Amino acid sequence: MEKRNPLRVLAAVCLIATGVLLVGGIIVFGLDNETATKRDFLEYWSAEQQLAHGGNPYDARAILQTEEFAGFDKNTPLISLSPPVALFWALPLGWVSAKTGLTLWLLLLFACLLAAIWVLWLLLGKPESRYHLIGIFFPPAIWCLIAGQLGIFFLLETVLFLYWQRTRPFLAGAALGLLALKPHLFLPFILVLLLWSVYKREYRILAGLAATTAVSCLLTLTLDRQVWQQYAEMMRSNPSLDNLPLTVSVAVTFLVDRNAKWIEFLGEAGGCIWAIWYFLKRRERWDWMSEGLVVLLVSIACTPYSWYTDQAVVFPAVAVALEASKRPAWTLAPFAAIAGAGLIPIMADIPLTSGYYVWTAPAWLLWFLYAKRDRETA
Repeated sequence: MEKRNPLRVLAAVCLIATGVLLVGGIIVFGLDNETATKRDFLEYWSAEQQLAHGGNPYDARAILQTEEFAGFDKNTPLISLSPPVALFWALPLGWVSAKTGLTLWLLLLFACLLAAIWVLWLLLGKPESRYHLIGIFFPPAIWCLIAGQLGIFFLLETVLFLYWQRTRPFLAGAALGLLALKPHLFLPFILVLLLWSVYKREYRILAGLAATTAVSCLLTLTLDRQVWQQYAEMMRSNPSLDNLPLTVSVAVTFLVDRNAKWIEFLGEAGGCIWAIWYFLKRRERWDWMSEGLVVLLVSIACTPYSWYTDQAVVFPAVAVALEASKRPAWTLAPFAAIAGAGLIPIMADIPLTSGYYVWTAPAWLLWFLYAKRDRETA
């Protein structure tokens, strides 16, 4: 049995303890009823309040009344733009206060973050380097905890998919079920998964994904049979769709013609075409821990709409690149620069709607390609 370095073990314990204390401090000392109404979490809580009590989870007027009752002080409600495929799984939020719901939500997010980091450590072969523990302080993950956003859930699902895709393909597919909450983030990735399944004649992953999606849809429909119609109506009339966070696709649209919304989808269309070419060229030697992570990074970089918190899902690529680096200093330095720049908004209180974050998704992609090339040529 390999002997563990006690200093590395102590460092790992200290990192985890620091993370736990950080989150514990936020929950114990930083939350009150007013705080809960200033987090993006409020849109999920209000939707579940409506669903649990027989209302329309996408009704702007009813949502605003619910949020105002909790202490929300703005005229425009926070409405979830996610399709209703998984509303049922968060239904317990419909029977608790905003503060209690946020406390439980943050505890769940942090538990999922720790679980993702642990599974990633197993996936990497239990390395002594402990690079995976950087995930506790990964800027998009920290922002997830601050805002109460979904990125950490996507991170855990992706790690479970990577861990199970060879040994338990049905579970690997089932683990991806919540990606349907923001399908536009993962379209090239899902497209490649379809092509890979057909090429390998391995359909158990797709079966698991379809089963999870079908079950979650049916459970939601038992509570609100009109939920899909309500969602479609909200997407047609929601004014917040005109104020999306700045991504590369949105920035290009502003530069060309801000009224030509179709331009925002050109990047994702190009990403899908590239993903097909990339897979076909490498289908014989396809590895989800290498080529698959490149496609995931491209998916996040070319999406027409995303938040910085969604980039928590790219951490497996970060851990893989750091762990496999042949020249750690050359890989760590640019990573530290990108991550450090991502921490600045937390300290400076730059909102997630700021254009500051437009460069971050392409930066992770370029850094991973650099690290991958450096590893192959070193």
